[in-house]
Amino acid sequence: MSHNCLMTQMSSVGSGGRTGPASPWGCPGVVPAGQHAMASDAALRRFLHGLPGVDDVGATARAAALATRSVKADSKRQAIDLAISMIDLTTLEGQDTPGKVRALCAKARQPGLGAPRVAAVCVYPDLVPVAVAAVAGTGVHVASVATSFPSGRAVLDVKLADVKSAVAAGADEVDMVIDRGAFLSGRYLQVYDEIGAVKASCAQARLKVILETGELGTLGNVRRASWLAMLAGADFVKTSTGKVAPAATLPVTLVMLEAVRDFAAAGGRRIGVKPAGGIRTTKDAIRYLVLVNEVAGEPWLDPALLRIGASSLLSDLLMQRSRMQTGRYSGPDYVTVD
Repeated sequence: MSHNCLMTQMSSVGSGGRTGPASPWGCPGVVPAGQHAMASDAALRRFLHGLPGVDDVGATARAAALATRSVKADSKRQAIDLAISMIDLTTLEGQDTPGKVRALCAKARQPGLGAPRVAAVCVYPDLVPVAVAAVAGTGVHVASVATSFPSGRAVLDVKLADVKSAVAAGADEVDMVIDRGAFLSGRYLQVYDEIGAVKASCAQARLKVILETGELGTLGNVRRASWLAMLAGADFVKTSTGKVAPAATLPVTLVMLEAVRDFAAAGGRRIGVKPAGGIRTTKDAIRYLVLVNEVAGEPWLDPALLRIGASSLLSDLLMQRSRMQTGRYSGPDYVTVD
């Protein structure tokens, strides 16, 4: 394994200069994809529980302080367009229809006059063909939830069939949910292997791993789950399904951003972050952009590394954008209803 080692020791940025433990696989900080056969629950537990701890009070205070940052008018205009370009415009309801998905895709392609298109639309697997046809040739990606979303309660074969069905239908991004019961029970290798199997089933599609942070209990668990997902092959780590409260929060996202930053600093590739659920206003979106810039850095201010999962946010961004252009607040009747 020595030829796979990426650093002599894992960097632990933001932990008072303390360095984290060497990886249990003999490759400090990062496990190469496909090496899971060398892992064990005990080894994963030693590594994950050896990560620097999270100061819950400090993380919450820092997130709150960053949320008070003011943004000047010119910067706000740029931030609004940047936020629009990072949205995964989402509909994940039992009452979804092909017509609703086509309307969503029309808004994704052309949100408003002069506004950038969104990054992706996110739908259930059976509606992927509708979305693929509706955004063809526009550059808007099609993401599909999978692995028995939102609970993740199914046998692995069913989860993988879910993924393969979505990818075969044309999804180029897959949002999977981890087995939170397995994670909270300490069955880390099971979670690791499932993520790896889903990644293999994604073919060329990018994999976003939903941690469902509202069920993880502590910020320490959020950090451990983030690292576990990255080690297993995630392209993005995502906060929430949007079906569990709380969904995305600034402290949780701060911890996830620290994890992706430290993973990259330790010699791994850059992994994206997707806060999702509860982000409804322009003010909310700008707070997340400030947080990303301050914690992970400017490289993450790009749709390739930052997505915002939302359904109603886009309408508020468009109303604020119109107000800044015309000086008048147009109101909700002037934007489409999601």
